[in-house]
Parts: sequence; C-alpha cells; structure tokens
Amino acid sequence: MITRILGTSGLQVSSLGLGCMGLSHGYGPASTHVDGVALIRAAVDEGVTFFDTAQVYGPFTNEELVGEALAPVRDQVVIATKFGFSFDGTSSTGLDSRPDTIRTSVEDSLRRLRVDAIDLLYQHRVDPNVPIEDVAGTVKELIGEGKVRHFGLSEAGVGTIRRAHAVQPVTALQSEYSLFWREPEAQILPTLVELGIGFVPFSPLGKGFLTGP
Repeated sequence: MITRILGTSGLQVSSLGLGCMGLSHGYGPASTHVDGVALIRAAVDEGVTFFDTAQVYGPFTNEELVGEALAPVRDQVVIATKFGFSFDGTSSTGLDSRPDTIRTSVEDSLRRLRVDAIDLLYQHRVDPNVPIEDVAGTVKELIGEGKVRHFGLSEAGVGTIRRAHAVQPVTALQSEYSLFWREPEAQILPTLVELGIGFVPFSPLGKGFLTGP
C-alpha cells in the first residue's frame, strides 16, 4: 500500500483510507457488528492504515465498532473522528462546537474508540455560532494535554481555514471531491497547498453514483 504524508504535519497514512460511516449510518441498513468488525480487520490485512469515523455516525455506534475492530492493531493505524454536534439521547439536536461540548465529545470518543489519544480530530461542520478561533484554541489545548494529536476541519471555506490555522496548525481538510464534484479545485486546493495542509476527499466515488450498477 502506498502511503502519504498529510500536508507538512508528518502524519503518515495509507493512500486509501476506509470511511467507516456506511457500516452504521447513512447508506441503508447498518451492517451487523460481526460483519463490520470483519470488514475493518480485512482492510487492515490489505494495508489500509487510515480509518475515519465520527460521533454522529449511528450516533456513537460507529466509533464503538471502529474501536473494537482496531484495538488489536492500535499502534499500526491512524484513527480519525469528529466532533461538532449536540445530542439529546441518541438524536442530534444540531451543530455545537462550544469548547465545553468539544471537550465532552473528545472524552466520549476516547472511551468508545478505546484509545488514549485521537490521531486526527476534525470539526465535522463549521458552527456559525462559535468563532473558529475558539474551536482551534480548544483543540490546541487538547493536543497539549495529549488527548489529540492532529487537528482537522471538514467542509470549511478558505477564510475559516486560514483563521483556524493561525491558532492551531490544521493537518487536514476533509471535503467532498470526486469526478462528480470538483468544487474544491477553484480555491480550496490552492489554499491547502499554500498552507501545507493535507486534503482528504470524502465520497470519492460520488456517493455510489460512479460505481456502476
């Protein structure tokens, strides 16, 4: 498996990562827990070292699945997860990137993922009610505490990226990109190159549109 470094961060990942969302959420019925664990471990056997999940997938169940599946090979893989929503029980109640919510989310994700530190922590979506400087500052503190290793953003615009990066260097931006959706090429990708930030595309097969029947 070819590997890549995300931007100038030094974080090395397999060139093909596994987005685990669909095992629990988003594309039809969830897989069985046994099948999900087996699929993730088969990906490890094929050389995949980069695994993506989020608290909102399920919610929560996908992080638990990823944590169990990768526990035996924790030191061989990079696990990315995300914060950015509030919940009422198991239902999301909307965007929430307030510092206290970020901290609570990280503690819960650490427990579900069975890890001591989150390799790459993304803000899942930009919260218009919380200055991005406060978000980046909170993640910077968590990195200082050893609970997070790298900071990422998802679906953020150029201005937000620059403001966040000025507080805490951003390791990666995750946004939709495929033959079907080329929008990042205009402004996002040149900005990432300028700042030394890696790009992690989601839905590279157009959410299934490009996979054929």
